[in-house]
Amino acid sequence: MKNIVFPVDFSDTTDVLIDGAVDFAKEVMGKICLIHVAPADIGFAIGDMGFQYFPAIEENEIAEELRELNEIQKRIEAKGVACDHILKQGVSADIILNYAKEKNASYIVMGSHGRSGMYDVFVGSLTKEITKNSEIPVLVIPCHD
Repeated sequence: MKNIVFPVDFSDTTDVLIDGAVDFAKEVMGKICLIHVAPADIGFAIGDMGFQYFPAIEENEIAEELRELNEIQKRIEAKGVACDHILKQGVSADIILNYAKEKNASYIVMGSHGRSGMYDVFVGSLTKEITKNSEIPVLVIPCHD
C-alpha cells in the first residue's frame, strides 16, 4: 500500500482537499498519512512585559487541533480509505518533508489557492516550497474559484 502524506491546516478549503486526497488514494490504492503542523510558538504572547509563555493556551490549542485531526481521520475512513494522523510543531515545510521521508511516502497531496506574485513575497506559499524541495511527487489540488 502506498503512503500519501496529506498536510491539513483546517482552512476553508480542507473539505475540497479531503475529497481530492480520498479520490487519489482510491486510484492508487493508498493510505492517507494526515499531518497538521502547529507553530512552535503557539503558547507565546507579547505584551508590556515582553514575551510570555502560557502553557495552558498551548495545551488547549493542541487538544483542539488533535480533535479536528481525529474528525478528519474518521471522515476519510468512512469513505473507505485507511488513514492515520499526527500533529507536530515546528517549521511546516521541514516537518512535512521529513514526515514524508519517515513514512516512505509515495506522494504528498496539497492544495493551491492560485495566488502568486506579491502574495508569495509577503506570505510565502507552503505548497510552492514543498514542490520546490520535495524528492517525492506532489499532487497539487486547486482550491480557488
